[in-house]
Amino acid sequence: MSLRVRGNTNLLGNAKLGLLNGENVDSRIMGKMATRASSKGVKSTLGTRGALDNISNVARNNLQAGAKKELVKPKRGMTKSKATSSLQSVMGLNVEPMEQVKPPQSPEPMDMSDINTALEAFSQNLLEGVEDIDKNDFDNPQLCSEFVNDIYHYMRKLEREFKVRTDYMTIQEITERMRNILIDWLVQVHLRFNLLQETLFLTIQILDRYLEVQPVSKSKLQLVGVTSMLIAAKYEEMYPPEIGDFVYITDNAYTKAQIRSMECHILRRLDFSLGKPLCIHFLRRNSKAGGVDSHKHTMSKYLMELTLPEYAFVPYDPSEIAAAALCLSSQMIEPDTEWNSTLVHYSAYSEDHLMPIMQKMALVIKNAPTSKFQAVRKKYSSAKFRNVSTSPELRSSIVMELAEQAC
Repeated sequence: MSLRVRGNTNLLGNAKLGLLNGENVDSRIMGKMATRASSKGVKSTLGTRGALDNISNVARNNLQAGAKKELVKPKRGMTKSKATSSLQSVMGLNVEPMEQVKPPQSPEPMDMSDINTALEAFSQNLLEGVEDIDKNDFDNPQLCSEFVNDIYHYMRKLEREFKVRTDYMTIQEITERMRNILIDWLVQVHLRFNLLQETLFLTIQILDRYLEVQPVSKSKLQLVGVTSMLIAAKYEEMYPPEIGDFVYITDNAYTKAQIRSMECHILRRLDFSLGKPLCIHFLRRNSKAGGVDSHKHTMSKYLMELTLPEYAFVPYDPSEIAAAALCLSSQMIEPDTEWNSTLVHYSAYSEDHLMPIMQKMALVIKNAPTSKFQAVRKKYSSAKFRNVSTSPELRSSIVMELAEQAC
């Protein structure tokens, strides 16, 4: 099985550091602008993309230049008066003229004090010592402060519904080491394509869920891996890589027809259900509850990605891994940090519940420098991710103590 990435994989050397290091929103926004412009007749300026060219899909200057040339033309359709006349003649209806219809009355302005009162009531219903982290977000519709707690309650229900069996490797011809090799290679491919972080977590999730229900031979394991990433990219990305890019990245080990056939088979076996929540979704909520800075947040993402190749973390829910990663990173960077009642409330886990997961994470951190799988460690050694994989906190006494307890 050929598991290699052709060409230079360092495409992130000049990438700018975002608010939370790599969580790119701008590409989504520009992708939506491109979609709207194409639907209105603006000529596409993206062109034909070769294999493994820049797949960021942002043509900002050309798109804006094309959009400025678009003119708003008056509609040539039927006017309101003609439309009303035609209805009368065809249907025989006696429609009153538009000017005689009483216009609807405008609703009275909303009393913002009612919203403030409701938010205060919600804060009072919280447990003692728990902060209402959404009290200042009611004026931002994108944060959905009225429904965010119900949304995360539903997400926890979904992660339990799509939970992967812990013993699925017993039905497989492949081994845990083969899974480690594949995921380490997929991390490199994900970095090479410059995809969103959600795409990587969803790829591994699709892979595990498919291996749970379908035996896979050694010769088809890489095909399942690249097809899982193709499906995840279609689900998360505005412009996913083309199938030809995946054929090229596998050194022509598989054809386009084989990838398409495997894509259909995976989707049928998963019943087209791709909505299981990801670790990164819960981490963002927990980071907000803890008021952590970008360094702790990035360190938590590094710990979560270190767990991806490890089969021992398959039994845990994404919300558990996210909470354990944040708790461990906080203790590494600031040993006096407490997993307070606010974090317990919004993460739904106490520190005692997270301790076994943190011990296994500490063991992975301790063995990372000498491991044969270095894709995640090399990825987070770049300036884009604040060089967290080389941080001295990873060799702190807390990590060593927890790793000994795991052994």
